[in-house]
Amino acid sequence: MNTKANEVFNSLVLRFGDAECELRHENNYQLIVAVILSARCTDKRVNIITPNLFEKYPTPKDLANANSFELEKIIYSCGFYKNKAKNLILMAKDLVYRYNSIVPENYEDLISLAGVGRKTANVVLYVGFKKPAIAVDTHVFRVSNRLGLVKAKTPLQCELSLQKLIDKDKWGRFHHLLVLFGRYICKSQNPYCVDCEFKSICKFYNGKLK
Repeated sequence: MNTKANEVFNSLVLRFGDAECELRHENNYQLIVAVILSARCTDKRVNIITPNLFEKYPTPKDLANANSFELEKIIYSCGFYKNKAKNLILMAKDLVYRYNSIVPENYEDLISLAGVGRKTANVVLYVGFKKPAIAVDTHVFRVSNRLGLVKAKTPLQCELSLQKLIDKDKWGRFHHLLVLFGRYICKSQNPYCVDCEFKSICKFYNGKLK
């Protein structure tokens, strides 16, 4: 592993230990739904919404047959609820009619599902199937650039750069560590720099990155 990446990884392990996905789920169907809902929404909010959602729509078939208006009311507070409701129903239809209600376990099939992009697919691959993948959300993108691990202008550039820096068997764990660090310490606005061990290498703290 790249020396700087290894130092960041080890420091974050000391801080967060065994970082895991904070989205509550009991199976891969629930996981993919929760990850779709988490776009531009906090995991905390998603975890408030999903118990009612999964009680009403416990299977992909139930969700595929959902009334969009009723689904929108359940997920309203997570933002972009109309588009998310549309994608969830279409995604569920894909699962039912193309994959026998089973979430596929390869990248190409996952991104073919409605509402599923690179980030969602990679989260499902690692969390749901324990396959090496590194998902780039807003936290991973921000922290990676601030700490100088990458110099990326897009999430895809960030993902490909991190893949080169990090040992493949640590991709998923590194993702979760960066997410937690970005969520609780290295926030977009008013980061807790006083509680950060990376001030010496942080481009944001040292004025080289806005």
